[in-house]
Amino acid sequence: MTEKPRAADPDTSGSTPGGSAPTDDGPRVVIRDNRKLGKTEETPAAADAGADVPAEGLVEESEVVVDEIEAEATALDDPAPTGPPVVDAPAQPVDGSATGSPLGAELEALRAELDERTRDLQRVSAEYANYRKRVDRDRGVVQEQATGSVLAALLPILDDLDRAREHGDLVGPFGTVAEQLTTALGKFGLTPFGEQGDPFDPTRHEAVAHQTSPDVDEPTCVQVMRRGYLLGERLLRPAMVAVADPE
Repeated sequence: MTEKPRAADPDTSGSTPGGSAPTDDGPRVVIRDNRKLGKTEETPAAADAGADVPAEGLVEESEVVVDEIEAEATALDDPAPTGPPVVDAPAQPVDGSATGSPLGAELEALRAELDERTRDLQRVSAEYANYRKRVDRDRGVVQEQATGSVLAALLPILDDLDRAREHGDLVGPFGTVAEQLTTALGKFGLTPFGEQGDPFDPTRHEAVAHQTSPDVDEPTCVQVMRRGYLLGERLLRPAMVAVADPE
């Protein structure tokens, strides 16, 4: 009497003939290995052992599932490079002007405008500095001219005081007032010059008389008719003198 083949254990990974293959979420490849088993004598003990011993004529179907077949196929299609490993270069800053983007063009326009404004500021600063120097110089010239005009109006009074001093009339209180006036005018930079025996200087002396003398080796002022005055380095009035030339 022949026993009916026993159904395969549902816990095993295989499937019965004519049955459907188990489903899985990922791609699965089933490889079937058909092996025909030889005849064996079945004993009651073996029959009671369960489904571990297949019956005669049954084909044991074993499924080998490869879960990573897609990764292996990808590796076969794209083999790994055999050359040296590629090292990524460090990221370089992107210059907007090199790419020609609107941001780069705007940046270049701002830089050009900044350079132009800087040059304008430097030019204005230089002009202002020159203006201040010119104003200070002009202010000093105007002040010196105003002072010179006032002192030039007082020179005839000083000439009268000199003549009175020569005649000995400038004594007592009048002499004191004359000295104070001369001192006060000296504080404004007024300096008298022109003494007898000074070498003749045509830039500072006005010769009104000429004579020869064996006592001189060069043109010399032998008589001062009116003293000259300097206002700082400026000639306010030349001295009027008589000049003696060597024989």
